[in-house]
Amino acid sequence: MDPSLLRDRALFKKRALAMPVVEKRKEREDDSAKHRPSKKPRPAPQPKDFDYKSTGGSSQYKFGILAKIVKFMKQRRQDGDMYPLTIDEILDETNQLDASIRHRHWLVTEALMNNPKIEVVEGDKYLFRPTLSVRDRKGLLRLLDKHDQRGLGGILMDDVEESVPRTEKVLKQLGDQVLYVNRPIDKKKILFYNDKSYSFKVDEELQKLWRGVAVDGMDEGKIEEYLRKQGITSMQDAGLKKVVPQKRKTGNRKKNRLLKTHNEHVKDVLQDYTETK
Repeated sequence: MDPSLLRDRALFKKRALAMPVVEKRKEREDDSAKHRPSKKPRPAPQPKDFDYKSTGGSSQYKFGILAKIVKFMKQRRQDGDMYPLTIDEILDETNQLDASIRHRHWLVTEALMNNPKIEVVEGDKYLFRPTLSVRDRKGLLRLLDKHDQRGLGGILMDDVEESVPRTEKVLKQLGDQVLYVNRPIDKKKILFYNDKSYSFKVDEELQKLWRGVAVDGMDEGKIEEYLRKQGITSMQDAGLKKVVPQKRKTGNRKKNRLLKTHNEHVKDVLQDYTETK
């Protein structure tokens, strides 16, 4: 090999070894960055007068105000307070005067106006709207009598307690004029009017016989057949009769119509004076 080439190769190696390596410096910088403490982001400054109630996600708080108002108005009626209140008076009574202007606007323009349990009176005042329009003992008795006369059944105790102020006292005053029945489906108490005009005494032996007959699982057809075998005729005509509509006769009615003639009583006296041609 040419000695000049060998000389140049040796010089190149020497210069390459003398040059600094950039990759090693990067590794050192990376190692130092690992041991360097990371800076945590600073939280955004909040205003001093920050109120969580006025933030955008306060729908739960908003409907909480409404629920508290409805509960308060219901309790007012049960206590006998029938006069209406303004929105400021309601918020004052429910200790919610800290409600924002936006929430008050929502209550007045939407929530209270569209609530089925709140009635708007005099434009800007509010009352509780009960299920029954009854206020006292006489009104409740008239309503029960009306349901009895029209066959509408009884009235839920829950509706009576919601509508009639001081329900317990009112029912105590009515006494035996009201009957109480527990509904087997949900065990809720139902009130019925006790019409004493239908009261009559039944012989004890007949009561025992009546209570001793088991009719579970028997329909009207089987009961009727059993009575027929025992020589007892059931009431066939007790039910409502179906009225069969009559078919209209088609055809020309003018043919069968009799024409009424006049002056039949003097037909022999009348003479025809028409000139014959």
